Amino acid sequence: MNNPLEFYGSQIDLHSTSLKKIKKQLTFSSMLRLVVFLSIIAGVYLGYPNMQIIIGSILLGIIIFIVMISRHSNLSYTKNRLQKLVEINQLELDVFKNDLSKLESGKEFIDPTHPYSHDIDLFGDRSFFQYINRTKTRAGKYTLASIFRDNEIEDIKRKQEAIKNISELPEWRQEFSAIASLVDTTVSVSVIKKWLQNYAPFVPKIMKVLPVIVSAISVLMITLLFLELITFQLFIIWFLIGLGITGSQLKKINTLYSHANKVKDTFEQYYRLVDRIEKISFSSDLLKEKQQNVINDAEKASQTLKQFAKILDAFDQRNNMMYGIFGNGLLLWDIRQSYRVEKWIATNHNKVEQWFEVIAFFDAYNSLGNFAFNNPDYIYPKLTTEDVIIKAQDLGHPMLDTNKRVDNDIHIKKDEFFIITGANMAGKSTFLRTVALQIVMSNIGLPVCAKSCQYRPIMLITSMRTSDSLSDDASYFFSELTQLKRIVDVLDKNEYFIILDEILKGTNSKDKAAGSRKFVEKLVKAKATGIIATHDLSLCEIATELHQVKNRFFDAQIISDELYFDYKFKEGICQNMNASFLLNKMGIV
Repeated sequence: MNNPLEFYGSQIDLHSTSLKKIKKQLTFSSMLRLVVFLSIIAGVYLGYPNMQIIIGSILLGIIIFIVMISRHSNLSYTKNRLQKLVEINQLELDVFKNDLSKLESGKEFIDPTHPYSHDIDLFGDRSFFQYINRTKTRAGKYTLASIFRDNEIEDIKRKQEAIKNISELPEWRQEFSAIASLVDTTVSVSVIKKWLQNYAPFVPKIMKVLPVIVSAISVLMITLLFLELITFQLFIIWFLIGLGITGSQLKKINTLYSHANKVKDTFEQYYRLVDRIEKISFSSDLLKEKQQNVINDAEKASQTLKQFAKILDAFDQRNNMMYGIFGNGLLLWDIRQSYRVEKWIATNHNKVEQWFEVIAFFDAYNSLGNFAFNNPDYIYPKLTTEDVIIKAQDLGHPMLDTNKRVDNDIHIKKDEFFIITGANMAGKSTFLRTVALQIVMSNIGLPVCAKSCQYRPIMLITSMRTSDSLSDDASYFFSELTQLKRIVDVLDKNEYFIILDEILKGTNSKDKAAGSRKFVEKLVKAKATGIIATHDLSLCEIATELHQVKNRFFDAQIISDELYFDYKFKEGICQNMNASFLLNKMGIV
């Protein structure tokens, strides 16, 4: 069994050591670039007025400087990647200390109309999504949220195998996350896909060959100037002609560059992510299928994306005076790069969406694998087709403190309905959310917090809280009725596990008791499976009439004039309520 804490500590030490070495190399690289720059100036100064020495010094210096810039850029990238790796491992250590402050809450996904997510605190502050989410791309985060909300019960075994497989690759997952976290996106993936799909080319066909012709002539002109066979004035005239050709397309080039510059970082990082996906060997069928979506073509997707990233990077050099002025005057730089951008888009725009979806999938599954890795003592539910829906031993909520958490057994069969009674604060609501989350986690393919678990896949629907104000009884009651109506409507279409917490709170006690009884009877008649928690002991009487209904309870005891909870799930009906005791104990009455 792996030890996550030891792994994260060792990774921090490893990457911190490498980071120190890279920082020293960067310092030396910066000093060396300064030396080369000063050498160019010295060559021009000492060579004056010999044009051959001046041109030779400038050309040689430029070549060396470009090589050094590329090397420095690679070193900077490595430094940033190592810093991210240190941060990733430190974050995991912080989460083990129950510090979730650096994790996104997913509050944008809160939806009171969803069948279960709002009731079980799936999104928002201190939510299960915040606890598990390690996605580094916006698309990955939305994919993970979609996995949480899908309520799907298909291919659970394949999903379990995929999560288990990716959980066993912690170094690969962290490298993927580090690379993904370096993506500085100013536009969403959906906007990029729309731009590529709807792009209208503008570069004239003649521009396919004209930059090549102009570049060849420019090389000839520089050579003749170096040999003093032409005048400098003639060279300047040729240079201005080149600027004029580029200037004829400048407005359209600027528009293209505005879009290209926004997506440059995305493609720069995404080709690296696809490269990581291509090179790893998976054992899971699901992961292999996703992997095939980026390696099926004759040319690897990573190479195609890398090509575009390099084109965009070359296009971005127009901001460098060397390229922006001399490149356009002598090589038609902007037109050349615009043509290359358009050619790539025309060839590959239909493939990008699939590649990006694969990246989002692995970004999301990294979070699921990370959760499994962090909880090596959790177990994958054993899927069954028998009458049992859930048969779990020591089932607990994964976000509760392990030193304080009280785990419980549950065995509920198909078509059974549990009525749970219990004192205030005895653990009913926590237990409902634990069971609900176990179903969601099982359907996703995650391991669950239990010693053993048999599970027959089933969709989930709940009614545990309403979003309307308690001060507006009519609105509150109508909102609750709407939720209950939604539950009744879906029972005709699919099999659901239903979890209810104190329904019909917006009406009087007598009406509530009668209404709750009729609703439970309707659910039982529809052969529904589920749980309802209530303070109304009269509802328990239905168990004597319908064999599908079972009574369970959470107890509270008064020991030495103090209230005591054992938070254990028991058979029967609760006899000890605590409202009067608490009112008296707190001096309220």
